[in-house]
Amino acid sequence: MRRTAFACLATLSLLAAHPAAAELPVTVKIGVLNDMSGPFADQSGKGSVVAAQMAAEDFAAAGGGGFKVEILSGDHQNKPDIGAAIVREWIDRDGVAAVADSVNSGVAFAINQVIADKNRTFLATNVGSSDLTGKFCQPTTVQWTMDSWAMGSAAARAMMQAGGDSWFFISFDYGFGTALQRDATNMLEKLGGKALGSVKHPLGAPDFSSYLLQAQSSGAKVIGLADTGTDLISVVKQAAEFGVTPKQRLDALFALIVDIDAIGLKSAQGMIVTEAFYWNLNDDTRAFGRRFAQRFGDKMPTSNQAGVYSQVLAYLNVVKAAKTIEGDKVVAEFRRAPIADKLLGPVTVRQDGRAVHAMHVFRVKAPEQSKSRWDVYEEVTTIPAADAFRPLAEGGCKLVTP
Repeated sequence: MRRTAFACLATLSLLAAHPAAAELPVTVKIGVLNDMSGPFADQSGKGSVVAAQMAAEDFAAAGGGGFKVEILSGDHQNKPDIGAAIVREWIDRDGVAAVADSVNSGVAFAINQVIADKNRTFLATNVGSSDLTGKFCQPTTVQWTMDSWAMGSAAARAMMQAGGDSWFFISFDYGFGTALQRDATNMLEKLGGKALGSVKHPLGAPDFSSYLLQAQSSGAKVIGLADTGTDLISVVKQAAEFGVTPKQRLDALFALIVDIDAIGLKSAQGMIVTEAFYWNLNDDTRAFGRRFAQRFGDKMPTSNQAGVYSQVLAYLNVVKAAKTIEGDKVVAEFRRAPIADKLLGPVTVRQDGRAVHAMHVFRVKAPEQSKSRWDVYEEVTTIPAADAFRPLAEGGCKLVTP
């Protein structure tokens, strides 16, 4: 674990103007917990820590809240027990107020209950499974950026509009892959399409040839890839080598810009992806992207990393308004009013803890269309916030009143 302290302490005059802020700790600590060394390290990893640091700095520059902000970081190694142990230690020993990112759904489910029991806040920035704000919802959790329902349903709608009405899935054999395939299939069938079959693979599979052969033999028009990170990179590269893509379209249900960079436009061109953020969408996203790249080796931020910045900054402003770090009260404050977010657009937090905002469907550019390394997408459509996420009544969250 590493820590970086930020001098976000307001002046004495500001403290005097807001005496209730004394009820807050002198330092509000936020732990960024994710995969720092494994298959999701490029998607989140150290870049998410940098994004959280930027949020703390921008919060301070805007006046702060009468408290310091300290960012901690931890590597859960994609193991739920390790993640839960880190979070318990952070809260019990270090006084951590909130945990951000997660990136692995299995880890998220483990720490979701721990954080609820401690009445702190889970900033579930990059948790893929929509079950987190469905049957496993907690009054101390806010799920940000994306989830399997948003990614799967957007992909199914985009492909159905292009005639892709039959699918074969290659999926992670764990919670996120199951949820992603389920949510994409539900939307596909709702629109009149069908899934012809599926196959599951373990995290870190070395060879996808047998899975691709099954997908080819199915005759499906679309191969839905319900995985991500290094596994997604491997399967797309191998699909290009086996000559799959000229005959069947690939839909990466959860691909990020670093994955496209690793695959290369020659192999990834034409693939459909859904993201909450792309650095080249507008002036605000471009400005943030350039700032981040200056801090992080000339790499543009992923949606995961931009989401960490977005949610940590929102959290700090919410804590400032709520004057507490008690998780249930903080999340209630999140729900109180829409958030004007420069990276994701307007954000509204619902009763189930799902943060709702627009999502974007992109097509990966061909090499000759790209003007630079990170110029990889052309937008197909924007899905408005009202349609981008699962309807509130359909998730099975116990917090939702009939």
